[in-house]
Amino acid sequence: MPFLIDGHNLLWAIHKTSGKPVTDIQLCHTIGRYLKLINETGVLVFDGTGPPDKALFGNIAALEVLFSGLRKEADDIIEDKIKANTAPKRLTVVSSDRRVRKAANARKAISIISENFWVNVEKELSRKKTIKEPREKRHGLSESETDQWLRFFDVD
Repeated sequence: MPFLIDGHNLLWAIHKTSGKPVTDIQLCHTIGRYLKLINETGVLVFDGTGPPDKALFGNIAALEVLFSGLRKEADDIIEDKIKANTAPKRLTVVSSDRRVRKAANARKAISIISENFWVNVEKELSRKKTIKEPREKRHGLSESETDQWLRFFDVD
């Protein structure tokens, strides 16, 4: 679990910095795409019970979505996960909450302020991925490759 993200804290940071209205499910899908792109996994924790139907949160690539419930806050769950992590130096905690950041720093986990994390997410997702074209596209097949295909399709 390399990323541990405070969901409502991140939603607030997005609204504060960009003014864009982002729903919890939109945020989850965006974070899922980002994590898949950088080949990482994560857990995103929201306060409260969430919507009655949580099916939309179940199939997000590279991201597990949790809701704290009525008796706990997301910060409590995040702190518990930081304490329970067996490799905290590899863990990246995303929150602007001082209490959560203090818990992350105590275990020597990486701590990123929500606003800075969102800037990284947007930058990475907007980056155009160049796909290397095969040499043959511009230069054609070699003579031996052409012969091989002609034999394969039984063309004289």
